[in-house]
Amino acid sequence: MTSRITLRLLRALPAVALIACAALTSNPSTAQNANKVLRIGYQKSGLLAIIKAQRSLDQKLAPLGYTVKWFEFPAGPQLLEALNANSIDFGATGAPPAVFAQAAGVRFVYVGTEPAGVTNEAVIVKSDAPLHTVADLKGKRVALQKGSSSNYLLLALLQKAGLRYTDIQPVYLPPADARAAFENGTVDAWAIWDPYYAAAQHALQARTLADYTSLEAGHNFYEATRDFAQQHPDIVGIVLGQLRSTGIWVNAHPSETVDLVTSQVGLDRAVVDEWVRRVPYGTQPITDDIVRSQQRVADAFYGAHLIPQQIAVKNNVWRNPEAAAKLAATAAR
Repeated sequence: MTSRITLRLLRALPAVALIACAALTSNPSTAQNANKVLRIGYQKSGLLAIIKAQRSLDQKLAPLGYTVKWFEFPAGPQLLEALNANSIDFGATGAPPAVFAQAAGVRFVYVGTEPAGVTNEAVIVKSDAPLHTVADLKGKRVALQKGSSSNYLLLALLQKAGLRYTDIQPVYLPPADARAAFENGTVDAWAIWDPYYAAAQHALQARTLADYTSLEAGHNFYEATRDFAQQHPDIVGIVLGQLRSTGIWVNAHPSETVDLVTSQVGLDRAVVDEWVRRVPYGTQPITDDIVRSQQRVADAFYGAHLIPQQIAVKNNVWRNPEAAAKLAATAAR
């Protein structure tokens, strides 16, 4: 299984990431200082993208002799494949990608969490589609990234509507391909998250069929390779502390955040404003309640036969009481 994950990674990683990884292994002087490079995987949305734009983490780690290298991924599953291949040290995903990764044997640990948003991902249809309830999806083609956060949203919505996952026709596509399929009508609906969701609302006049409003949403997570977290707990703690501080700033400065992100992601300001304002931030340590919530997500995927084996989420949780206490203290202020 691991070899197959690695092969898929080689196809999915952006060329710039592969070049950078090759440079680390081919340059002896760089290789000797590899422990002073923090490699972070991020997506267009999320605090890591904002921290990258601000360069706040780069500035915090520079006195410790660290350089931060950033690698963008289209979705969580690809990012976790990079963690598995040891091409990055740290990243962030929704709840489901981590479940699929753990079931596939990826060596990672949960190191922190963010509260889940309710309206920042949804199942959408075209404005004139004859689909008005989740039950109407029976027999329809639904585009989604397998193992993504929206995969769980779709599963939970179907279950609440009394449908099984096998009652629909899932079409597994990454976001860019899914948008093309949605736009040209080869799929009937699309389960997607921000900023792709906001972009579809603005550019395609997509209509929201359902979001997490009537459901318990899963959390978002920060993950690290097991080896990096064990060997560099101080750096993991610094990153989580910066995420907490940045999240507080974003919650208090949405307009400034929109300006900052718009200049970085190449999307219309109205699209960025839409998704920035509907995502809550508040980095927290992993608690027993968070583990139980994530276990429910894992059990739902196993029950639907979407992962090959039952997993115990607690086995992949980073246990560092000192770092957790510092983060909890920061969160309490």
